[in-house]
Amino acid sequence: MNNELLNRTIKAIAKNKFLLTGAVFFAWIALFDPNSWYDRNRLKKERANLKNEKEFYIEKIKKDSTNLEELKTNNENLEKFARENYLMKKDSEEIFVIVESNEERK
Repeated sequence: MNNELLNRTIKAIAKNKFLLTGAVFFAWIALFDPNSWYDRNRLKKERANLKNEKEFYIEKIKKDSTNLEELKTNNENLEKFARENYLMKKDSEEIFVIVESNEERK
């Protein structure tokens, strides 16, 4: 009974040109077209990621600009920055650098 019903349904769909054409058109638009559903979703996700990156870098630029302004105006901040990041020292000083291993960080 089910086999017979399935066969009749398949024959009816095959005979209906409009339904068959519509199904092929929908499959083409959804999967193979340059503006397909899949590509649109992928581009939407990529756009959201790029917006997040843009916000991150704008904040980073603001932060670095304020730090740069402080370094240009205040010699004490400049000396502190040079000592911390570039390990610069005065002639009468010694510097000891302590490096933590990965096991100690956990």
